[in-house]
Amino acid sequence: MTQQLPQVPSTESEPELASVRNFRDVGGLPTVDGRRVRHGVLFRSGHLAHASAADAAYLGSLGLHTIFDFRNAADQKLEGPDVELPGVRNVNLPLTDPADGAVFWKMVRDGNLDELREILADGKAAGRMSATYRVIIKERTAEHSQVLHALAEDSVPALMHCAAGKDRAGLSIAVTLLALGVEREAIEADYLKSNDPRRRYKVHRSDDSSAGMSPEVMELLSPLFEARAEYLAAAFETIEEIWGTTDRYLAEGLKVTPEVRERLRTRLLDAS
Repeated sequence: MTQQLPQVPSTESEPELASVRNFRDVGGLPTVDGRRVRHGVLFRSGHLAHASAADAAYLGSLGLHTIFDFRNAADQKLEGPDVELPGVRNVNLPLTDPADGAVFWKMVRDGNLDELREILADGKAAGRMSATYRVIIKERTAEHSQVLHALAEDSVPALMHCAAGKDRAGLSIAVTLLALGVEREAIEADYLKSNDPRRRYKVHRSDDSSAGMSPEVMELLSPLFEARAEYLAAAFETIEEIWGTTDRYLAEGLKVTPEVRERLRTRLLDAS
């Protein structure tokens, strides 16, 4: 049965950037107390390393204060550094260590069909993704705390990105939205927008032959490059298992006081 999610305001008017995947304004999402995230204050995307001149000009027009880049050194070596936008602060907060999964991702790029079946078939790929979400929530509290405190102080408007703008940026956006009191269903609906074909991260394979990119290979890889509700649910479950409630997660895990949450809401939500 298909779950009915609340309507998230349309982003049809958003530009489709030529060389930046998965860009969107998070504005318009509803909170549990009837407010909405302001437009033009919080954006998300894939990496900016290949941004065209027109892309950079558009991003530069947004009045960004800070770009949070959640990629690690291995990502940056593979894709390159972000383009520089004049007057914008760049903060690199890796949410996975460079060594995490290096052998695994090399297998994804270089492995043959038998090897890929061994590491990805029978739900292993999806299981790995859910486990990664759990680890980030559990072990990257300092980084998420830094982001929320920065947003509460002076770092708005902000853009958050990783490589695809789906997992690490998706979780960081989700944590921010939880702090703002955005409805869980709306957080999930925004997260799942990353599955739009025009937003999807392009799969990297060393072997781009018909065998290397065969339907079975692509099916095996698909869970790694999809946004799935079960991944985000694993993150939320981890919050509940460790801290019990979102409020305790924010207060005890991320050291976000009620005063900081109120500053966040003032900066990022429409007036009530």
